[in-house]
Amino acid sequence: MMQTSGKLPDSAAPRQQHNWDWRAAANFITGGAGGGLLLCAALVTLQAPAAKAAILLGLALIGIGLTCVWFEIGRPWRALNVYRHFARSWMTREAVAAALLVVTGGLALLTGRPLFAVLSGILGLAFVCCQAGMLWANKGIPAWRHPRSLPLLISTDLAEGAGFLACILSIAGSSADPWPPSILLVLIGIRVFLWKRYLAGLARDGAPEGSLATLRAMDPKFVLFGHLLPGLAAAASLANLPGKAGLMFGAGILVVLSGWIFKFYLIRRAAYTQGLALAHLPARGCAMPGPAARPGWKTVAGEPSIAGEG
Repeated sequence: MMQTSGKLPDSAAPRQQHNWDWRAAANFITGGAGGGLLLCAALVTLQAPAAKAAILLGLALIGIGLTCVWFEIGRPWRALNVYRHFARSWMTREAVAAALLVVTGGLALLTGRPLFAVLSGILGLAFVCCQAGMLWANKGIPAWRHPRSLPLLISTDLAEGAGFLACILSIAGSSADPWPPSILLVLIGIRVFLWKRYLAGLARDGAPEGSLATLRAMDPKFVLFGHLLPGLAAAASLANLPGKAGLMFGAGILVVLSGWIFKFYLIRRAAYTQGLALAHLPARGCAMPGPAARPGWKTVAGEPSIAGEG
């Protein structure tokens, strides 16, 4: 009886996505940090100059990200159509949150009233959640659609916001308040926990080998420069060691830069498509069907052998 070859062509394997380029990545990189900064600024009592600087920077970061996306659109002047699908589109919700926080942030800068700063912070959190939802809703990219990507992205944006806030306070000479480094230290711990949990979830549930290889390659540096070193610096700042302002600035900038690099890798380098997966290989005539095939995917423990995997 005829047998199948038990293989799928290489074209069936996952491919790195190229629809979202560096401009789309920039929206998540700067926009997410801006939303996190608005929330952190609303949670901490700041002197007026530092508060205004934090809100202004948060709005500017969000504006830069959205401008990059606007230039990516094939027909930029149709961008207002994004507001038509609030019930089913995370991108629409992101746009609505951005429009509202620009209003509340502007009022906070003009009036100096804490209420508008708090509203901006709440909308900044909503903006961050919408961005995480946008990636999670892209079901064709396994590294994005994994449920553990949602809390990881949100924690990353909030940690970056706390990092920016630490930098602003250190420059403004307002480093006496223990809350900013405390918040930064807590968010660093949450982010590294969720990062390790995300990697373990991808390995356990299966993912394209290209995604796993990319993320695992960045793991040691991400943990060291994005968590261990800034965590030690933040702890030293809390202990009132000499050079407290410099320690806060160094911790903040490391958290921000490491988060930006992580998001760039997630969106551009680790974003492999689903590829072709078959429950069994088809056969013509009297040939026997072949085994399941999912080329380019990591074999999960306890899963039957999948032909054609890399």
